Amino acid sequence: MNPEITIAPLPHVAVQVFSETSQVVAVIEEASHDRRMAKAHLRIQAGGAAAAVEAYRDAPTPNVIVIETVSDSRGLLEQLDELAGFCDEGTRVMVIGHVNDVQLYRELMRRGVSDYLVAPINVVGFVRALSDIYANNSSKPLGRVIAMIGAKGGVGASTLAHNLAHTIARQMKVETVITDMDLPYGTAGLDFNQDPPQGIMEAAFDPARVDSNMIERLLSRCGERLQLMAAPSSLERLYDFQPETFDPLFDALRSTIPAIVLDVPHVWTGWARTALVRADEVVVVAEPDLANLRNAKNLIDTLAAARPNDPRPRLVMNKVGIPKRPEIAASEFARALDCVPLCTIAFDPGHFGTATNNGQMLVEVQPKSKVNDAMLEMAKALMGREAAKATRKSLLSPLIDRISSLRGGKAA
Repeated sequence: MNPEITIAPLPHVAVQVFSETSQVVAVIEEASHDRRMAKAHLRIQAGGAAAAVEAYRDAPTPNVIVIETVSDSRGLLEQLDELAGFCDEGTRVMVIGHVNDVQLYRELMRRGVSDYLVAPINVVGFVRALSDIYANNSSKPLGRVIAMIGAKGGVGASTLAHNLAHTIARQMKVETVITDMDLPYGTAGLDFNQDPPQGIMEAAFDPARVDSNMIERLLSRCGERLQLMAAPSSLERLYDFQPETFDPLFDALRSTIPAIVLDVPHVWTGWARTALVRADEVVVVAEPDLANLRNAKNLIDTLAAARPNDPRPRLVMNKVGIPKRPEIAASEFARALDCVPLCTIAFDPGHFGTATNNGQMLVEVQPKSKVNDAMLEMAKALMGREAAKATRKSLLSPLIDRISSLRGGKAA
């Protein structure tokens, strides 16, 4: 999957599939478990367009009808014309065919069919096609959700999440929101030297009222392009929520903010798991010891299985090189998790401690520190904007190459 392409989650819609081949059924069944299909209600029924006509003669039609066809073009168009007489207003139709026929495609578009896919199809392509039916109705930007969690308490995941959001906003110049989901103990307000009166809890207690106006009230400005949705950081109540409690909040943020960074606490609740599974990118922060290795492996393997059509969760090694502490080598740590670390950050208590105690970001304390370069590379990767790896040549490259060749391969 191309990380630069963000597929919008489907809203609460009913999707009925009429399929004629086992291959397409297998793909659609797999797609039904994709995180972006979590809100959709999908059913699969045998038969193509003819079966769809019979099913809806005396029954209301769903939001989306997907029809696979192996019949000839004329027969398909006749059946679709008949089906149109039974479709309720607002019902969309998608066709999966086995012939790459431009003329058929034009006829389907003329009849108002939303999309025509040519088999064999894949999971991501099918989900994207369904998503585009609704995403194309809005000109609003689709935000990218990045969830960061620690493999163990105290590994610095929150600090890195806050600095990541600051880097995306300040250095990449992207409007960003940092959402503190550590409800009882969140530190985002302290790190940004903010004490907003409202925050994420207002959205959690009344999710039905979440909209762009409420979001605007709940955000606190931390910089030119950075806003904070703070946690209550209070023990006055319990924070036992349903798994989908924060979905309306994330949907509203996606529709208005290009980058959303979630500071997810080191807990395993329904709502925390849902936030991780449904994010576009997941980052696991770990220190190089055995407990972190075990926990990171459990997290990455579990989330990778729950997100089969997404990039594997990323690994960030933090606090590497603590004096006199026995550590697992970063290469061995990553090999055990079957991943390459997104970045490795050295233990630097003076820099991090000063930033935390002053309510500042790392770059504000030491602008020339190597950790700032690491944060920028991390931000680019997670936003799908990795820089070209030394393959881009300047206008002087041909001249330099020629001089080098004339000198026997030795550069001037």
